[in-house]
Amino acid sequence: MLDPTFAALADPTRRGVVSLLRQRPRRAGELSRALRMSPPAMSRHLRVLRRSGLVDERRDPDDARARVYHLRREPFAALQRWVRDIEAFWSDQLESFKAHAESRR
Repeated sequence: MLDPTFAALADPTRRGVVSLLRQRPRRAGELSRALRMSPPAMSRHLRVLRRSGLVDERRDPDDARARVYHLRREPFAALQRWVRDIEAFWSDQLESFKAHAESRR
């Protein structure tokens, strides 16, 4: 589940898209202009983000031809849980090392 998330976020452009979508949903054209990228290149990045499950698209109610992209919460929640587990592991390891070092004094 995390592999597609990490693969998608490995690219700085896709991280830029995520940063922009954190502010609000946006159309593809707006994203491509904001990141100074051609529409076909942005389309490829959005496809990766959609396939990874990080981004979803909806039709614009005012213009049925336009798609509006937004972030999905679930993959980011899974990523956050994984990071918390890693932090807990290292915290436990450091506490054990501290206890060991203090006992040798």
